[in-house]
Amino acid sequence: MDAAAPLLVIVDAANVVGSVPDGWWRDRRGAAERLRDRLAADGVPGHEGPVELVLVVEGAARGVESVPGVRVDAAPGSGDDRMVELVAEAEGRRVLVVTADRELRRRVTELGAEVAGPRTVRP
Repeated sequence: MDAAAPLLVIVDAANVVGSVPDGWWRDRRGAAERLRDRLAADGVPGHEGPVELVLVVEGAARGVESVPGVRVDAAPGSGDDRMVELVAEAEGRRVLVVTADRELRRRVTELGAEVAGPRTVRP
């Protein structure tokens, strides 16, 4: 485990945005941008110290841009597959994946990632 590397937090934008029925489906891109901005402002509550935040978007949210503190990764296909790839690429680093998707949780924990639910980053 690379103790010098910051915690890598990979956020499943579609799953986190979809966890609250606030009309997100009318503007998926706008909802992803609001989540990105909240992450940039608040970070990951309960995780002090350096954190690298990656917000994985797909579908209608693909045009969301990165901002200081949050790198947006537009999945070329399945967001779940992209998150699994990111976890695999981070071999040796501590990784936290934020999602409620059971199958995704299974896939990333098999690769050594920790998982947390949407409430970790969304009030």
